[in-house]
Amino acid sequence: MEARLRSAVISLFLCLLIHGGYCFYLPGVAPQDFEKGDPLLVKVNKLTSIKTQLPYTYYSLPYCRPGTIVDSTENLGEVLRGDRIENSPYVFKMREPQMCNILCRITLDGKSAKAFKEKIDDEYRVNMILDNLPLVVPIQRADQQAPPIYQRGFHVGVNGQYAGIKDGKYFIHNHLTFTVKFHKDVLTDSARIVGFEVKPFSAKHEYEGQWSEKTRLTTCDPHARRTVTSSNNPQEVEDKQEIIFTYDVEFEESDVKWASRWDTYLLMSDDQIHWFSIVNSLMIVLFLSGMVAMIMLRTLYRDISRYNELETQEEALEETGWKLVHGDVFRPPSNSDLLCVYAGTGVQCFGMMVVTMMFAVLGFLSPSNRGGLMTAVLFLFVFMGIFAGYASAHLYKMFKGTEWKKIALRTAFMFPGSVAILFFILNALIWGEKSSGAVPFGTMFALAFLWFGISVPLVFVGSYVGYRKPAMEDPVKTNKIPRQIPEQAWYMNPIFSILIGGILPFGAVFIELFFILTSIWLHQFYYIFGFLFIVFAILVVTCAEITIVLCYFQLCGEDYLWWWRSYLTSGSSALYLFLYATFYFFTKLEITKPVSGILYFGYMLIASYAFFVLTGTIGFYACFWFTRLIYSSVKID
Repeated sequence: MEARLRSAVISLFLCLLIHGGYCFYLPGVAPQDFEKGDPLLVKVNKLTSIKTQLPYTYYSLPYCRPGTIVDSTENLGEVLRGDRIENSPYVFKMREPQMCNILCRITLDGKSAKAFKEKIDDEYRVNMILDNLPLVVPIQRADQQAPPIYQRGFHVGVNGQYAGIKDGKYFIHNHLTFTVKFHKDVLTDSARIVGFEVKPFSAKHEYEGQWSEKTRLTTCDPHARRTVTSSNNPQEVEDKQEIIFTYDVEFEESDVKWASRWDTYLLMSDDQIHWFSIVNSLMIVLFLSGMVAMIMLRTLYRDISRYNELETQEEALEETGWKLVHGDVFRPPSNSDLLCVYAGTGVQCFGMMVVTMMFAVLGFLSPSNRGGLMTAVLFLFVFMGIFAGYASAHLYKMFKGTEWKKIALRTAFMFPGSVAILFFILNALIWGEKSSGAVPFGTMFALAFLWFGISVPLVFVGSYVGYRKPAMEDPVKTNKIPRQIPEQAWYMNPIFSILIGGILPFGAVFIELFFILTSIWLHQFYYIFGFLFIVFAILVVTCAEITIVLCYFQLCGEDYLWWWRSYLTSGSSALYLFLYATFYFFTKLEITKPVSGILYFGYMLIASYAFFVLTGTIGFYACFWFTRLIYSSVKID
């Protein structure tokens, strides 16, 4: 009965994971019903570019403005992402189509024309929001039968040239044809918004006589049923040019229900690649599991049986292998304080990752909840400080340490402090570019409060509890005089074995890493947390197993300095992560500005540092458990 219940629980868990892979999520906001004629609030968000990675506020360009600009309240994650959501002059009414609505008329001066040209050169896109749905541009695939690809936001304009003229020109998208898709309730007359699309055009509008509020355009006239359907007569961006901004609104009934409205945006056409990634990673895990099983079941079982047999005096003197270093294997390493700090920080990162993944798989961090993922990561890292303090202080006590407060202080400040310094430098660079991605002082204060007001006290509480716990007893006694380590084979050289150890954990995640980098730097949605959870579990197992295998070979070579090497073996996968990020930068991105390049490598350095701490800690604790297990299984005279 118990076995049947266990298998049922495992089956349910696997189903949840696989279902999560196909984007099972809970809505981030409550649905809103609209009656016919109800006003729809269109909001504008930041201008974004994959070429510069520097967001700017919508009104940093001389677009049409409402009477009063009102900022929407953003959560911590949205502010850190550079989101600046504001109201707009666009006026929609539910299920009431509009044609050739004139938004405003502006005349460019040299400064505003230059600003538009710079944004067009850098391929900036305009982002808007309606009922929490981002504005997208549908792009038809080569296969006409396949559903379209959706690009977030429309380009400010395009570079082009007139036929027969070599000189390049700048053209602005000044006419927008919006399509609002809605799902109608069969019982009532209300409807819910399930799609928000746009087709941008560049049109040089013309009119007769003097301009006034009642002027009718000859190029776009709702009375004559004449609208803009192409950019054959585009609007140039030049000094003293007059630009008239116009828009159409179309409403289209859809069979898509409100709960499924994000599915079209998140259509995953490459799920086979993710399954290939998982199968590839599982092959690595099976290979390593086989090696670990062979070591544990055959080699170790044989070794322990032989060591535990009644030995003669001569046989005892001829001991070889890992048992020979039993008197030194638990000798505290050099810089043991630093190891305790890094182990504690790794436990903090691991706890944050596990809980974040669980929330994401259950759908609480879906793309509809803008900034939710970033906010969750920050808060969970802060509250996991209690486990960081506990782990570092408990390990410190095992090393016979007495100054637990010093260890708590270093745990609370070393990793967050180094990340904060780098983040502050990068933020200063963004500030210098006058980008909306620069974190305001109010948010800086909030981050400082999370660190000093919550994280640091929690680290001290955890350290106090961890140090009060009885110290872990070593399975064997440590000799007073260190044993000399014999000369090692070339393949057991510390640098070589550490670098080899990082390849397999990186190999288990690098395909998924490509999609994560694409979502961050090419501004695409990442939502396949079910796949990511499986890959993360495979990463944990891979880090643990490769470290155990290499640790066993090291001990068999009578080299007992395993403490730091176990941490660095799996932690070296962070080096490969950074090298892959460098490869991705030069092959996939079109970043040309030096500041943008510095931002990319700065943020990837932070990510690689966190990955080093996470994977290193997994390898260290796996090796720690392994050594205690094997040395507690043999009789030592």
